[in-house]
Amino acid sequence: MAFIGSVFSPWYRWSGRRDPDDNVCINVVTYGRGGRWTMTDRGRAALRLTAESFTVGPSCLRWEGERLVIEIDEMSTPHAQPLRGTITVAPTALTDVEVPLTPDGAHVWRPFAPTAGIKVDLNRPGWRWDGHGYLDANFGTRALEADFGYWTWGRFPVGDGSVAFYDAARTDGSQLSVALRFGADGSCAEIEAPPLQRFRRSNWLVRRETRCDAGHAPRQVKAMLDAPFYNRCAVETVIGGERTVGVFEALDLDRFRGPWLMPMLAVRVPRRAGWRFPE
Repeated sequence: MAFIGSVFSPWYRWSGRRDPDDNVCINVVTYGRGGRWTMTDRGRAALRLTAESFTVGPSCLRWEGERLVIEIDEMSTPHAQPLRGTITVAPTALTDVEVPLTPDGAHVWRPFAPTAGIKVDLNRPGWRWDGHGYLDANFGTRALEADFGYWTWGRFPVGDGSVAFYDAARTDGSQLSVALRFGADGSCAEIEAPPLQRFRRSNWLVRRETRCDAGHAPRQVKAMLDAPFYNRCAVETVIGGERTVGVFEALDLDRFRGPWLMPMLAVRVPRRAGWRFPE
């Protein structure tokens, strides 16, 4: 994940969130044995933007034709191990879809490429593989916890495309429910969402629920990221009669709102404001 205004950074919150360009980062996580975590909060001197590239310190995202090439050169925390390599995302098509997450449009979800191929080549033999992936973004003008108490999101490959679900409880008491099907050609259509069904809570007891056909039950098939306020995992579910495994996340913003969490996050999100590009 690439951030301008690192929404999960304690340094950004402690700054009053006045200057998003002064809290930028590229967050990379690998899972399983020997997995690594990188989320270094950097200052505005580390940020460079062009029409085709987004650079934060030593790492960069750039478009090369119809592919997004992500060059990673980060240090993991807390063990200071290097994480380097390249991730290449090849969308089957780009969409023009924008989904407001609040009625006033203060938060917007932008699924640029819900269906894509991906090639991963990182600095360990087991971290080299090809598969399917996606590219999306969220934009906002207010803090997430100001407008949401809890949300879940999931993206699941189906047929020659994918489906995505966004469900959230807003702090004003209203609910968000988005269910979209994307074709490999970038087409998008609203679909009737299967029932929202709960499955086992995370290790930090974050509530988890996703869409699944009646008569079936979703289940975690691979643990990914587990935090006191956030969970990401691979989930098996059934959508329109098709069994599929996709990426799921649950975000408990009522927990994230608590000040007790920020010192814990500071251990995993170091602040490095003094980056300078070589001239």
